[in-house]
Amino acid sequence: MMILLTGGAACGKSSYAEDIAVSCPGPRYYVATMQPYGSEGQAKIERHRRLRAGKGFETIERYTDLAGLSLPERGTVLLECLGNLAANEMFDVQGNMRDPFEDIMRGLASLKAQCDTLIVITNEVGRDVNAYGEGTLAYIKTLGRLNSAAAAQADCVMELVCGIPLVLKGSAPNIS
Repeated sequence: MMILLTGGAACGKSSYAEDIAVSCPGPRYYVATMQPYGSEGQAKIERHRRLRAGKGFETIERYTDLAGLSLPERGTVLLECLGNLAANEMFDVQGNMRDPFEDIMRGLASLKAQCDTLIVITNEVGRDVNAYGEGTLAYIKTLGRLNSAAAAQADCVMELVCGIPLVLKGSAPNIS
């Protein structure tokens, strides 16, 4: 089963995803894609570590090359998040850009084949009307394509709004 959770920043996606994962059979893997850039990024990573402490997750830091990841055994995977993974794959340290769509979709397919439940967190982008630079627009379009493709493969798609999950496809998992 694959579950895709989308929504805006700080809308409750992470805690809801963790609740789903904890209700699924183990082992539980948390695939973290956020690279620890700067003190703000490190603080966010530490906050997420504290929130999932004691929930039985084995954390796997994986910033790129999702297709190259081999899980120790089947179980439940929480991937956080597709937006960070897309940025990591799309831009190198010099700011050069490439299209990571095929690599990321291959990585999602590989993860899905290795686990019983795959929970993917992503960000809702493209709803605003701000004028962005070329790189940001390319990122928004790429993540939009990835979100659409992941949603097509997912058994369940939910958007979180103010911490409330709205089912867009399939049915919400039972959370104990």
